[in-house]
Amino acid sequence: MTEPCNIAAALPRLAALQPEVVAMHCPGRRGRDGLARYDVSLSYRDLDSRSDAIAAGLAKHGITRGTRTVVMVRPSPEFFLLMFALFKAGAVPVLVDPGIDKAALRQCLAEAGAEAFIGIPLAHLARRLLGWARGARVLVTTGRRALLAGVTLAQVEADGAGAGPQLANTAPDEVAAILFTSGSTGVPKGVVYRHRHFVAQVEMLRDAFGIQPGSVNLPTFPPFALFDPALGTTSVIPDMDPTRPAKADPRKLHDAIRRFNVDMLFGSPALVAVLANHGEPLPTVRRVMSAGAPVPADTVARLRALLPDDAGFWTPYGATECLPVSVVEGRELQSTREATADGAGTCVGRAVPPNEVRIIAITDEAIERWEDVDLLPEGQVGEITVAGPTATDAYFNREAQTRAAKITETLSDGTTRIVHRMGDVGYLDGKGRLWFCGRKSHRVETADGPLYTEQVEPVFNTHPRVLRTALVGLGRRGEQTPALCVELMPGVPENEWPVVAGELRAMAAAHPRTHAIERLLLHPGFPVDIRHNAKIGRERLAAWAARKLEESP
Repeated sequence: MTEPCNIAAALPRLAALQPEVVAMHCPGRRGRDGLARYDVSLSYRDLDSRSDAIAAGLAKHGITRGTRTVVMVRPSPEFFLLMFALFKAGAVPVLVDPGIDKAALRQCLAEAGAEAFIGIPLAHLARRLLGWARGARVLVTTGRRALLAGVTLAQVEADGAGAGPQLANTAPDEVAAILFTSGSTGVPKGVVYRHRHFVAQVEMLRDAFGIQPGSVNLPTFPPFALFDPALGTTSVIPDMDPTRPAKADPRKLHDAIRRFNVDMLFGSPALVAVLANHGEPLPTVRRVMSAGAPVPADTVARLRALLPDDAGFWTPYGATECLPVSVVEGRELQSTREATADGAGTCVGRAVPPNEVRIIAITDEAIERWEDVDLLPEGQVGEITVAGPTATDAYFNREAQTRAAKITETLSDGTTRIVHRMGDVGYLDGKGRLWFCGRKSHRVETADGPLYTEQVEPVFNTHPRVLRTALVGLGRRGEQTPALCVELMPGVPENEWPVVAGELRAMAAAHPRTHAIERLLLHPGFPVDIRHNAKIGRERLAAWAARKLEESP
């Protein structure tokens, strides 16, 4: 019998093959030394049987196939049991990044039209006070008592105990989840994931990184841990706040890595920088993957020096709407470092099979059919598009945004597929590698032509007293004046700014992509995405720059 198309379908199979193998280690309580005891674990048998019980219990309380269900639970055994229970039931979990702006979060939950809300007690308190998910008719709390919700998760599990297998026979095109984007370029959008998208992601990640059953993974981005059971690997949930990776304690991360002989690690660039800056070797780690934003070349170099010689450091490129798109290994990324510093953009590698990556002419208009695109040749910067098994086809309740980001392509056999517009600009080189040049919405359209953030900022970021820079455009698109916001290295006094500014102007004048940049503005500290610390809030910086220049004599 063929397994249902469901990311949870691997659980019953693996529970039968390796029932006692630990699927997940969780931090639990802390000892006197401040380190987690990791006294909570789930075997594959536990994960399968308990998620069955929770799925059956949820059904008794009205959460069944197709029920949109907000999940606001911290990384914990409860989170993973819940997620697999919802997948098994064919319900539709709705995940919103807790790191986003609270007003945006409320809008996301309203758009999702959730019928159920499962959360920690604090989430239920916020739901009451802030009016989140007003239409939710089923309320479940992970707390010990149902003071703010209808029932506790413990009671739900007890209600479903002994019910047996609960895996729904979900079809590939059924909606599996709604995952909201980070909102780094506007209000977050709910990406509709179908079951086939999750299944394809598992297969592509396994093949791209050579992941083998038996590996031990430290997934510092919790949703990524959902792939581990489907891959037959063990997850070690780190003792950290996943919404603030730059604040992670490297001592706690290293303790988990040593304790469980972790050989695989997934983290944002901010998390990778924490380990790189800490400087302690990682002798057991054979695979590191970092995604969410470009990883600075010096961070790659410093972390690679801490890994065994045969270890791989990959930086997958993609987005919530389509992941993975392409991948580059750290050694190759290092070889492109000089080109990046010279304004070539950031190399993000080759397309992950069977993805097809193509570059089209930049436009802010919707494109309905692929035959209407202007396909660009090798080496020419345009908008990045991707067609493949993980390319999602819609945003939930956002028809205009769906039209703007999706193109329908008719293939030679008469079938159609969705091509996703990444909202990023870049180009393909002669070796088939994709080069990322920035977000499309961040481009600066001057009278002399466009400027792209990832072809401009790296030129200036090589200055020893500059921490980072951000290119913004002032005025009407097509006639914009480019300005460079600059954040100095910690410890560099502000009175050195005139000297640094002069040196940056000299650098600008000597480079063909930057010679038009004359406006330089010192900023005390960029607004950044706390989850990545590499995603700069350029829209806010542009407004700040405009005010600053108006105030100048």
